[in-house]
Amino acid sequence: MASEQDDVNLRLIEDLTPRLRELIVVERVLDHLDFIKNDVREKIRQKAKTEGDLSAVDLLIASITKKPHSPGWFSAFVDALSNTGLIHAAECIQLNQKPEEEAENEYCVKLIQILSPSLVEMKTVDVCLKCFSSGLLNQDDKELIEAAIQNHGSRSGARELLRAIVRGHSRWFSTFLSVLRDTGHQHLYELTGGSSDCDNKGCDEKMCSFKDEPTGSDVTMESQAEADGSGSIEFMETSTTENPQDEDLYAAGGQSSESRLQSNSMELSQPAGTDSEAATRGPETAHIVLRDYQKDVAGPALEGENIIICLPTGSGKTRVAVYITKTHLDSRRAEKRPGKVVVLVNKVPLVEQHYSSEFLPFLKPTYKVERVSGDCQHKISFTEIVKRNDVIICTAQILENYLERSNSEEDEGVNLSDLSLIVIDECHHTQKGEVYNHIMMRYLKQKHKNFRLKKELKEQVPLPQILGLTASPGVGEATTMEQAKEHILRICANLDAVNIMSKSIGEFRKDQRTKIVTVEDRKQDPFGDVIKNIMNAIHVHADLSPNCDLGSQNYEQWIIQKERTAATEEDHKVRVCAEHLRQYSEGLNLSNTIRMHDSLSFLNKYQEDALKKKATPEDEESIQITDSERFLFSLFRENKEELQRLAKMPQYENDSLSKLRSNILQEFSSRDTARGIIFTKTRRSALALTQWIQENPKFADIGVKASYIIGGGDQSVVKPMTSAEQKDVLNKFGKGDVNLLIATSVAEEGLDIPECNIVIQYGQLTNEIAMIQARGRGRAKDSSYILIEVKGSAVSEKECVNEFRINMMNKAIDKIRAMIREDYNKKIEDLQYQSIMEEMVRMKKKRQSEIKNESPSDVQFNCRGCSQPVCTGEDVQVIENVHRVNVTAEFKELFNQTENASLQERLLDYETKGFISCKRCGQKWGSMMFYKGIDCPCLHVKNFVVTVSGKKITKCTKWKDLAVKFSPFDYAENARRLMLDDEYL
Repeated sequence: MASEQDDVNLRLIEDLTPRLRELIVVERVLDHLDFIKNDVREKIRQKAKTEGDLSAVDLLIASITKKPHSPGWFSAFVDALSNTGLIHAAECIQLNQKPEEEAENEYCVKLIQILSPSLVEMKTVDVCLKCFSSGLLNQDDKELIEAAIQNHGSRSGARELLRAIVRGHSRWFSTFLSVLRDTGHQHLYELTGGSSDCDNKGCDEKMCSFKDEPTGSDVTMESQAEADGSGSIEFMETSTTENPQDEDLYAAGGQSSESRLQSNSMELSQPAGTDSEAATRGPETAHIVLRDYQKDVAGPALEGENIIICLPTGSGKTRVAVYITKTHLDSRRAEKRPGKVVVLVNKVPLVEQHYSSEFLPFLKPTYKVERVSGDCQHKISFTEIVKRNDVIICTAQILENYLERSNSEEDEGVNLSDLSLIVIDECHHTQKGEVYNHIMMRYLKQKHKNFRLKKELKEQVPLPQILGLTASPGVGEATTMEQAKEHILRICANLDAVNIMSKSIGEFRKDQRTKIVTVEDRKQDPFGDVIKNIMNAIHVHADLSPNCDLGSQNYEQWIIQKERTAATEEDHKVRVCAEHLRQYSEGLNLSNTIRMHDSLSFLNKYQEDALKKKATPEDEESIQITDSERFLFSLFRENKEELQRLAKMPQYENDSLSKLRSNILQEFSSRDTARGIIFTKTRRSALALTQWIQENPKFADIGVKASYIIGGGDQSVVKPMTSAEQKDVLNKFGKGDVNLLIATSVAEEGLDIPECNIVIQYGQLTNEIAMIQARGRGRAKDSSYILIEVKGSAVSEKECVNEFRINMMNKAIDKIRAMIREDYNKKIEDLQYQSIMEEMVRMKKKRQSEIKNESPSDVQFNCRGCSQPVCTGEDVQVIENVHRVNVTAEFKELFNQTENASLQERLLDYETKGFISCKRCGQKWGSMMFYKGIDCPCLHVKNFVVTVSGKKITKCTKWKDLAVKFSPFDYAENARRLMLDDEYL
């Protein structure tokens, strides 16, 4: 009997989950649910902290409803909701509300949402106290609102208050009206449905001139609720400006606060319609309002043409794409044809950004929208996600992987013919070698096959419409106008675009001051001289003769090539010396860019880590140290004391930081509200600059609050940022908790960063595309773009070159747009055939390579550090077509394992436990992966010298460079082997 009741309760909770997402505050409820295990509790808390209550509620409910059930689990859940003030949620799952009462409550919530721009102007402190005494708020709500008022002001507190009151008793509305009247908000009281002669008891009846109106599509209401990805009840954040035209281009598609309020009210008064009726109503349903220049560039795409939209950063390209997507789906639905849109991005954080900030708010009520990236943990395949949804936002590599599966005739694949529109963000990356181009090559091949099928009177394969978005296609390696034009035409050809749509945004462009700050060269640099002396001593030891300045970009490229060649030729002396020289070159750059102290810390950390590799974790046996390594360690040790002494002498610091300090102080002191970004070259310099700012009291005195944002890849020794960490920093930047970002190039392109009025390039060399992207971050009125040229950076010269290239690019675009249509089409066709032929040649070479290397036994892996033979390809197995592992007993004897606490646990079938490295020389070989209960040493090919059929592969840094088909991982066989191993059991 109890089991049957549990099943009923389970179905009830499943049905009510969408409503519970809006009403539950996870952190509060968790404290009252003792039957949830501590480790699960912490996971839920962490998810709420990083992704918000919307995502965490699903995990909470899954934990509550997980079988076997604890006795009284359902009652405990109801009590937890009631005891934390979430009365409305408790009433929902107890079915204590009549349908008409629930409907009335929904109307009240919608009314509050519509009127939130006016309601946030309330005297929040007074209203909060009155709501608390009236029972609308509990102690937790009150403390949360008071904290918001203290940290962010009265308006922020008002929004928290409005969110909180609708989570309490379902019969809250009349009490809230009474509170407004009693606290002197007569105009708000009347605005929300009350009247001057209305008493408290009659308020519920009086307000429903609104209630009696039939509701239409909830596009705007849900879009506001989900715009920030929270999915909970969300109230509009508005600001009052004297000049509406000064509002940011993104603000509600160009609408003012007043027009947004009017349009929302109008929508609620429209009659409801069917899906087909919603489709025929067109873009107005979602209230996507475009400016004139946005409508102009969207024109051909709305007619079904393939185009590239080229508009500056901050001009609303993504909003135009949403408009085109919705119009496309509406028209397909009206014609009773299937519509399927894939939005491709080149960075994981952009998936969530486009999903929650753009596509979901405007499309979700009518269309199913989903996002997929490497960070997602969907329980179904990408193929199923494509089938079940109308709009899919994903990284380009995911689509390419599933297109390849289909090409290989695997079950779980996707065809281009399954899609009706592909939106390609940052489409200037559609060039040779890029994943965008791999996808478009499939498209172009099928397009030209269709020409043949048409001539043969056979059925053609349908292809999707293509929409490219970019702020700058760039000019590539062009030095002349004709070459620049050729570069852009090639991108147009790769995207099969009938035109590149560009428009001057004229009066909407923000004025931006540009300032170049030149740093004088240091008269004395004894710290740098010591590093150079060390580098020259290494040159002599390894018989190396550089022909460029130490620490320069040319030197870095030269030494990388030397290290690569030495590894291939098994020249251990040159290889290890080149590796140390790279670090000293970086140290030299740090001393010229940041502080000598930061440079020394970096070099010291590198030396310590290099020494640690030469010792096993248990010190059971010593690892071989070569004469060259002994020389290198001794060389640093001999000079370390002198470097420490010089690092403490401020008179020898570079002048770059003082210039940066004065410009930050000037810009932040001269503005009422300052918000800025500093772009720097490396992750290490981003962290060091952030620390420098946080430690300087002068910055704190004028309200500078700094944080850094860096990339998520692991190609650097600096710990990467996760998507959640990046999102957290950007959220703080948007709210004002952080007002100065120190960023690497990750922030230049794509990421939705709130408008800034200060952009500083700090010793950062860029091309014309990155320059346009960086400048575009200064979207606010009267913004500044400052270049600080640190020693050896040649920033000002590069910026002058970029200005020339930008002008050349703009003229080239104008020339392309002015081309006679027949000439343009002929050029595009020629370039497409050229690309197809180049692809065919490349694929032929690849097939030849695969035939030559078809046997894994031909492949030999040697340690990159000491050249000892490690294993052959026969020992390598592949997990999930991604991870190359060696689980042989012989291999286990060759490496040491090192735990790494900083590695994040992955909640999938596997997790990374630490690193593996050569027992003989300490060279890192890869990582230890725990896969479904089995320890699997995972190899990173860049750490080995690879030989195929006796011939060394000179460049093999990724597994895709090694076209060999290794055996798939046999889980059952390996599990059986381990179970027979008494030691393992």
